[in-house]
Amino acid sequence: MVTSSISCCHLGNIQSMVWGCSHNFLPNNNTKLTLKHTYSYASSIGRQKNMSHLKMRAAMVDNTSSSSSSTTTNTERPLANFHSSVWGDYFLSYTPQLTEISSQEKVEFEELKEKVRQMLVEIPDNSIQKLELIDTIQRLGVAYHFKNDIKTSIRNISHASQQSENEDDNLYAVALRFRLLRQQRHHMSYDVFKKFTNKDGKFKETLTKDIQGLLSLYEAAHLRVHGEEILEQALSFTLTNLESMGPKLSNSSLKAQVSAALSQPIHTNLPRMTARNYISMYENNESHNNLDFLLKFAKLDFNIVQKVHQRELGELTRWWKDLNFAKKFPYARDRLVECHFYTVGIYFEPQYSRAREMMTKLLTIYTVIDDTYDAYATYDELVPFTDAIDKCGCDISAISSVPPSLKPAYQALVDLYAQIEEKFIREGKLDRLCYAKYEMKKLARAFFKEAEWLNAGYIPKCDEYMKNANITTTCMMVATTSLSFMEESIAKETFEWMIDEPLILRASSAINRLKGDCIGHNLEQQRKHIASFIECYVKEYGGSKQDAYAEAQKKITNAWKDMNKDFLCSTHNEVPTFVLELVINIARLAYIFEENDFASAQSEFKDKITMLFVEPVNL
Repeated sequence: MVTSSISCCHLGNIQSMVWGCSHNFLPNNNTKLTLKHTYSYASSIGRQKNMSHLKMRAAMVDNTSSSSSSTTTNTERPLANFHSSVWGDYFLSYTPQLTEISSQEKVEFEELKEKVRQMLVEIPDNSIQKLELIDTIQRLGVAYHFKNDIKTSIRNISHASQQSENEDDNLYAVALRFRLLRQQRHHMSYDVFKKFTNKDGKFKETLTKDIQGLLSLYEAAHLRVHGEEILEQALSFTLTNLESMGPKLSNSSLKAQVSAALSQPIHTNLPRMTARNYISMYENNESHNNLDFLLKFAKLDFNIVQKVHQRELGELTRWWKDLNFAKKFPYARDRLVECHFYTVGIYFEPQYSRAREMMTKLLTIYTVIDDTYDAYATYDELVPFTDAIDKCGCDISAISSVPPSLKPAYQALVDLYAQIEEKFIREGKLDRLCYAKYEMKKLARAFFKEAEWLNAGYIPKCDEYMKNANITTTCMMVATTSLSFMEESIAKETFEWMIDEPLILRASSAINRLKGDCIGHNLEQQRKHIASFIECYVKEYGGSKQDAYAEAQKKITNAWKDMNKDFLCSTHNEVPTFVLELVINIARLAYIFEENDFASAQSEFKDKITMLFVEPVNL
């Protein structure tokens, strides 16, 4: 038997505390929350295997200022027993002094940067060397320094490819050019690959001897759209041969490249993770010997950006510790560092430091709100809670209608958006607030829809489930809000386009939901929880779980084709490329999490955080 008693103060007015300002903290009512857990001691915190043996009940004891007596009510709650943060105060040690960039580093950085730029400009655009250089710069994670130069080169390469007779019979070069052009929203026809097929439409067996060509074609095939059958065949052909031949390769560098590609293709991987892994592979590749300065520049850049992220985490950890939300909301996940990792996945570049800090704060608060709906509140409590958010837009005037047990969560949300509003006013961007709040209300309604289904014991059909689930993934809220935090000048039409749920955003959300359901539904179904896509599919079609997994994977594959199509679509020329890339990065984040990673945050996910935020690259 384990019993824990945790005091949870009502948050009166913490607008200043949410962003670390100096306004007074005025507690009003005090609510004492006693959580009584009854479970096998073997089911230690963070161990999901014994969750089926877990029985929880929570007793709320409310003390109000109008009465000296206390009333005790027992309330059954769907508590999830999330473990505490695995990082704790670790990043407090990363002070501004410790993460400062030295003058010597700055000088060396600028010298190497200029050297790379000169090389990028001097190499002819129509050469294989230029294609390889652009690809290497992108994979090393330093392309953001040379956006205009790369954009100009890609435009020239695209123009030249349209004028040529397509006589290039080098599979490696053709596939690399195809991928680089599509990555920059230049449509290149899949017809360029027909010369590598037989009369029956199948790829020539002689290509199996060209491992570099196969690898290049494999990566290019991930940018296919619907109806490109030759690229479907290309993916199947290359996947089969690379899986078969990869382990037998004697060239250790090429073997590592094949292994990395099969594990995570470039197109579906986060740029920052790609950079960290490719730096090591490129260093072991003999071809880099003539470009030592490029490797050194990439290493120096990675470490400088890492220091920026470390400094942000130090400040964020201090903010989170001052709020004491980990104790105020003991039922919720304490995942500050994981939320910052998520934000870095959206935009990692140094110039977005302030946007990242704001977005991380928002994600940590939304994690609390998500768990309030999913792992704490009762249906009767959620009715007025959602009504206050939806009708009043998180206005403090509505807090009186919120149940006492949920007032702290509501107050946290109110103060968060009050501080966002203050920032937008200072920056002359108040028009962006309405879009952020629109998504917040939409998300609350979707969360409540799930609560209604759970309360009624209703398992929706797959289409109905996915329509709502695309919202509850929070991807739509994240996309719109993270965009609003950016310093770029962004047209009203772009925000309107975003909240209209374009195909690329719906596809990104679907990937996150389906990936999440496939890896997390077993854990979630061990307690009272809404049906996932897996349960919805089994009920609607009478198939097995394996059938449901297969259908989910099929939908994920189609969602990537949808995203690729919307990314390339000429009608979106008015939507900046960085906006579309932001949405695609949100989809890529779904591939970072392994089984229950965000819930447990202890296994491979912790290692990935260590790679990006803790361990620098050896210079």
